[in-house]
Amino acid sequence: MSHLKDILVIVGPTASGKTSLAMKIAAHLPGEIISADSRQLYTHLTIGTAKPTVEELRSVPHHCIDIRTPDQPFNAGDFQTAGRLAIDDCHNMKKLPILAGGTGLYIRAAVDGFFELPEMTGGHRAKLEQRLETEGKDALFAELLNVDPASAATMDATKHRRVLRALEVFLETGIPISQHHLQHAVQPRYKARFFGILWERPVLYARIEERVDRMLADGFIDEVRALLSMGYDDRYQSLQTVGYKEAIAFLRNEISYDRMVELMKQNTRRFAKRQMTWFRKEARVSWLPTADDADLDAHASHIAGLLR
Repeated sequence: MSHLKDILVIVGPTASGKTSLAMKIAAHLPGEIISADSRQLYTHLTIGTAKPTVEELRSVPHHCIDIRTPDQPFNAGDFQTAGRLAIDDCHNMKKLPILAGGTGLYIRAAVDGFFELPEMTGGHRAKLEQRLETEGKDALFAELLNVDPASAATMDATKHRRVLRALEVFLETGIPISQHHLQHAVQPRYKARFFGILWERPVLYARIEERVDRMLADGFIDEVRALLSMGYDDRYQSLQTVGYKEAIAFLRNEISYDRMVELMKQNTRRFAKRQMTWFRKEARVSWLPTADDADLDAHASHIAGLLR
């Protein structure tokens, strides 16, 4: 592992202070920040994504922000490419890459990578799509349970795209997709240090509610109104996300303003809980108990000392 280049990873739920901590660490070390946020990468999504301010962007170089327009698709595979290019740029400039964000799959893609399966012919996928229409997703999931129980155990039966992909791989190659992954384990690319910001749940939820109130005071509704005027709406993946979807419903007169605020706070709390569920499964994370913003200064000093 000694030959691998260093990378620092800062994780945590929304409103936990990831950007703030990354900025503080960068002030101690010659580092640059790579945003691992699946919405900050879109232009025009600023207030609703808590994107770093102009001053913050000037203070510390950031990567993977404003690299797509809201109508352009982007996934974890795309982030693997973009994130690794940014990491390489940092290393070439003798800067520490600080990967900070709440999108766990993007972080995994950049740090660990994905096994790339050979390209499928497409014939099996067409037949499976037809069977999905005639037999239903439950029948296909039952088939996957039979031929690849290891993969089926990791899937939600209602998310039929993953089920179809696993069945397609089995029918095309004769080998379960779970076995493909075991046979082609990804080799470590970086020496990654993971740190997570850990708040007591009531304190985190209070921070979330404060953030929503601040977003609205800063003109979030005007931001969403401008997006709609540009032709961007919830047809696009970028706007099918907490905050934007509730604001769009309000602007369409589908819900009241008070209901919009209530749903934004409720759905953001739920989102934060899902993020923590994901990150708690990551054994490499060293958790940093945090009681207030002053603790972030102490965390930054501690982490910088470990990395010097």
